[in-house]
Amino acid sequence: MEERIERIKQQLHSHGYKLTPQREATVKVLLENEEDHLSAEDVYLLVKEKAPEIGLATVYRTLELLSELKVIHKINFGDGVARYEFRAENAAHHHHHLICIQCGTVDEIVEDLLGDVEKMVERDFNFEITDHRLTFHGICHRCKAESESE
Repeated sequence: MEERIERIKQQLHSHGYKLTPQREATVKVLLENEEDHLSAEDVYLLVKEKAPEIGLATVYRTLELLSELKVIHKINFGDGVARYEFRAENAAHHHHHLICIQCGTVDEIVEDLLGDVEKMVERDFNFEITDHRLTFHGICHRCKAESESE
């Protein structure tokens, strides 16, 4: 975790920002809960447990800054709530998500499934793609197994 924090610190410094204690507390919460796709409110509640002096506005500003600097992705799964996750280091594209409409679980697909589609879109529409996101909505394997066992 410390190596990742150091890399984030360098990213901030390269854009003229410092890794303040408030920002570091927010980054640590995100790293500790990396697979949970936390909302700003979720991040705030977890940060507040460790550093009660940090306010909600500070957490929001930190998340927006990290998003602008492309340290994290700000994503919306169609429920009106922005969630945050780290950009995959050294990945060409964002990963994809499977969202269960029954339990709300979000699973990730790390493989890039759209390489051929990207090439076609760039060629046929003369469109330079810089990134893409793909989200599938359905029923997860856990809910399917639960309903089959009833």
